[in-house]
Amino acid sequence: MGMTMSQKILAAHAGLASVKAGQLIEAKLDMVLGNDITSPVAINVFNEGKATAVFDKNKIAMVMDHFTPNKDIKAAEQCKQVREFADRYDIRNFFDVAQMGIEHSLLPEKGLVGPGTLCIGADSHTCTYGALGAFSTGVGSTDMAAGMISGKTWFKVPSAIKFNLINQPAPYISGKDIILHIIGMIGVDGALYRSMEFFGDGLQYLSIDDRLCIANMAIEAGAKNGIFPVDDITRAYIKDRFQGEPVEYTADEDAVYDEEYTIDLSALRPTVAFPHLPENARTVDTIGETEIKIDQAVIGSCTNGRISDLRAAADMLRGRKVAKGVRCIIIPSTQSVYLQAMHEGLFDIFIEAGAVVSTPTCGPCLGGHMGILAKGERAVSTTNRNFVGRMGHVESEVYLASPAVAAASAVTGYITDPAKLAAE
Repeated sequence: MGMTMSQKILAAHAGLASVKAGQLIEAKLDMVLGNDITSPVAINVFNEGKATAVFDKNKIAMVMDHFTPNKDIKAAEQCKQVREFADRYDIRNFFDVAQMGIEHSLLPEKGLVGPGTLCIGADSHTCTYGALGAFSTGVGSTDMAAGMISGKTWFKVPSAIKFNLINQPAPYISGKDIILHIIGMIGVDGALYRSMEFFGDGLQYLSIDDRLCIANMAIEAGAKNGIFPVDDITRAYIKDRFQGEPVEYTADEDAVYDEEYTIDLSALRPTVAFPHLPENARTVDTIGETEIKIDQAVIGSCTNGRISDLRAAADMLRGRKVAKGVRCIIIPSTQSVYLQAMHEGLFDIFIEAGAVVSTPTCGPCLGGHMGILAKGERAVSTTNRNFVGRMGHVESEVYLASPAVAAASAVTGYITDPAKLAAE
């Protein structure tokens, strides 16, 4: 029986010739990741187990991104604990204020993950790196601690769903629209503990940023991971960047998939996920624009804070003004993205339009800081979750959308089709 891309990576790291869905394996890890919220818990478990060393100081990454620069005393204490641990064990990939970025943008940018990598992270959106042909998945902090000590963890080999992406997307259709469409189609548990594997001629039209966005939100369909085959777009991205030795895995022709879907990218329209689940997807054509008035627009996060995302937002904001009564918050995902956007003049566009630019942080995505919602407020956001109370008050609402939709909506004051704004 043939194997999927994900199964081949797991087999190789388990030292096995083959694996099959449902099999329990122990596999060697190439990277173990934690952040300023999850790392302290893992460090406590590490210490309680009386561990005295990490398995490889070069294969652990700790990124201070959720509440930094520190928003309060508790956040400061958490970062201090991680900082001291990183210093004690000489963790080479420790990213603090000034070096840090949002973890799932930073690790690919720094070349710490790439084709064939097996990575676990104490954050559910670790599945992002599948965009580069890696198997990456989120785990709990206890598993992170065990991974830091042993360099191994166990997996139940997932079965898979095959998604054939065909044809060229229309203008203003991005990776965010694609993944929201898919989640709307299969539901938030439609891929539960399965691999979402993407194929098709449509991949040639998807940038690495699009793919990172799609893989990032695989978890919002319940998936164990999302993964793309390595192609010339991937190779161009990792060239002179990836610090490891890339290994390209392709699915066998007789690989078994539980289900198979074909998505015609040319037929997609800008898509928005309504509260309070990512599966509540609707296209802008069906919304009835004047009905969804917003108070805030957030453009950033590990899903949509990369340079292409900021450019898309700038295209909507250039020469326009943010609507009265709307707060528009722009958050570059890394310091490198911040610098690039600044040098390209995007900050001028944002600030002249009436938006504010933050340092890299997860901030408002998880209701942390830099954009919390009050009772009754609505936000259109490029983040990945819109659960009850996700961005603030339990009676606030979050609408998930692409950077183009979020920025266009910031200008009009209600959820808006970017093509319509561009035509005015």
